[in-house]
Amino acid sequence: MWWGYKEVRNQFLKPQAVLVLGGSTSRLEREKFTAKFARQHPHIPIWITGGSPPKSTKQVFSKAGVDPKRLHLDYEAVDTVTNFTTLVDDLRSRGIRRVYLITSDFHMRRACVIGEIVLGSRGIDFQPISVPSENAPEPIQKSIRDGARAIIWLATGYTGAEQLQNKH
Repeated sequence: MWWGYKEVRNQFLKPQAVLVLGGSTSRLEREKFTAKFARQHPHIPIWITGGSPPKSTKQVFSKAGVDPKRLHLDYEAVDTVTNFTTLVDDLRSRGIRRVYLITSDFHMRRACVIGEIVLGSRGIDFQPISVPSENAPEPIQKSIRDGARAIIWLATGYTGAEQLQNKH
């Protein structure tokens, strides 16, 4: 019943922003894809979290004919969970209720799990847009682990990113 309500509601609520998840190996491909996508949606702002260096990112968008003034670049995130947690309150404070969520196809399942929890906790819905790749989908264990981390963040404000970084 809940999913049906969300689907009907989402037909009427258009995204007000683009949220792009940076990635260690595929961030440039995601940014190029998003630059093309942004030309089709010329009036909405673009948040990129954990993307390429600012100069490179701005060049990609300028080359595609997208005004770099539309970009909001965030480099606080250290992983997928913090891609969401570092930006969700800024999006909400700007009155954004729905975003296009752009990430690679192999990463989308995990991004959706975290997005449902973190964005959903602030009343923000999303429409996933996958960037095609030749990579196999991530193991479901990563989605489960990071979904649990997102729930812990909701309860405590703690993401666990520090512990994951110390293991590497």
